[in-house]
Amino acid sequence: MSNPNRWMLIKRFAEVTGYSENAVRHKIKGGIWVEGRIWRKAPDGRIFVNMDEFERWVESQALTLSL
Repeated sequence: MSNPNRWMLIKRFAEVTGYSENAVRHKIKGGIWVEGRIWRKAPDGRIFVNMDEFERWVESQALTLSL
């Protein structure tokens, strides 16, 4: 079954993670986060962030830095 909290709007994502909304938008605009994987635009134009993929991204960065 799908995680109901997997996709969330930027505002909620910022509340949960502590990232500012501006930081999230910067990662999206700068191409740091891959569209379709970590974030996507809904049909109404609103941007959603995938919490599962964000966590994978965080873990991958930690692994890369520890090598």
